[in-house]
Amino acid sequence: MAYSSYLEALPSTAAAVSAPAGRHWRAGLPDLAGALISLRELRASDAPALLAALGTTEVTRLISPPPPTVEGFETFIAWTNRQRAAGQSIAYGVMLNGTDTVIGLFQVRALRTPFDLAEWGFALGSEYWGTGVFMEAAELVLDFAFDVIGIHRLEGRAALKNGRGNGALHKLGAAQEAVLRRSFLRNGVYLDQSLWTILAESWREVRLARRPHVVHRSRTVSARSNITRGWTSASSTSISCLN
Repeated sequence: MAYSSYLEALPSTAAAVSAPAGRHWRAGLPDLAGALISLRELRASDAPALLAALGTTEVTRLISPPPPTVEGFETFIAWTNRQRAAGQSIAYGVMLNGTDTVIGLFQVRALRTPFDLAEWGFALGSEYWGTGVFMEAAELVLDFAFDVIGIHRLEGRAALKNGRGNGALHKLGAAQEAVLRRSFLRNGVYLDQSLWTILAESWREVRLARRPHVVHRSRTVSARSNITRGWTSASSTSISCLN
């Protein structure tokens, strides 16, 4: 997936969380709303837009390749819904406010049960890099991950060559814990990756300092039951677009 860091600190108000408590999100993810964008659960009808936004060479250069067809994205979306219902992962589509076209996605996947240790990945169409979209979407996802799901530690990986992706994670307040040597195979070449982490308490400190402008809105999207295997996990360098 592509990762993008859109960091334009806007004046903000304290975030309000009105999402379902505990694990009620397994029945359907709430919508999350910000000043520029909104997030909602992916639908099968989003497949063509995802292919158009994330299937370009610029976006996929340093990440695990996304599905190459609309049908492949439909399979991925069905898998994400099944994983959400099982309490194993969540996936949000990113939309500009006033539109219903998905321009990117965020995925958070449990590394163990309970869902307190997780990894994330994200992808955003290159047209929206450097616009502030990524940072706002990332803040919404981080709030949901730590405050609603109850994640304690969130990990992300980015190819060492991916300067924009690594820079974006740093701007979010993530800590670079290690360089994973030759850990990611892309186009026949093993690449080094940076391992970044965000702890719940660290994110709350960052959020307090930034006084985020994001607001959670709780309209639950109905669950879908199609069963298939997914495309990407955060561990396979799902970070490629940013800043």
